[in-house]
Amino acid sequence: MRAARPLFFALLPLLASCQLFDTRGDSDAGQVRLQGELSVSAGRLTLRPCGDERQLVLGDNGPTSLSRDAAALFSDGSGPLFVDVLGIPSDGHLKVTQLYRLQQQGHGCDDPEFKRLLLRASGNEPGWSVEIGRRGMLLQRQDQPSLVLPYVQEQLPDGRFDFSSEANGQRIQLWVTPQRCVDGMSGTLSHLSAELRIDGQLQRGCAYYGGQLGN
Repeated sequence: MRAARPLFFALLPLLASCQLFDTRGDSDAGQVRLQGELSVSAGRLTLRPCGDERQLVLGDNGPTSLSRDAAALFSDGSGPLFVDVLGIPSDGHLKVTQLYRLQQQGHGCDDPEFKRLLLRASGNEPGWSVEIGRRGMLLQRQDQPSLVLPYVQEQLPDGRFDFSSEANGQRIQLWVTPQRCVDGMSGTLSHLSAELRIDGQLQRGCAYYGGQLGN
């Protein structure tokens, strides 16, 4: 594996990050990424995008299971959910082609960091989070000081990504895999699974693309 390098060099591979992460092809032209409030109206799922008063009727008879996943969370008696999707808009409808995130709690429309992030990953017991941006990696762990680090990014043939760095003699690696992932504590559904390894100690979690990707 490659060792961490100064931040200047760590940024070099990130110039093509959108192309590395974005696996959509030319046939997906016209799709948009939207986040907002998901609710049920007249038996149909509707999305009110962040900062917008319009209501879009959602359809996901494609590759996602949004209807089933939303029904499971609504069955808990909660109010509107937050949803983050990719889809094709047409005449007040949105055909969902990719579900990035579905949640009852946590970061939503009011997330001030979302637009600058490439990726956010997190896990529990003990709690941890990693935010990946174009200028570095922010590692936060329960009962530990936060670390801002340069990193090296590597893409593997199977679609996984590896973000690696070193700090205070510790080897830090974040692996993300395109795989449905459910947070066991909050019930949040994400489109990426994550593994954080620090000096070989493994912690598992979920991840999703930030605002710099998937648009």
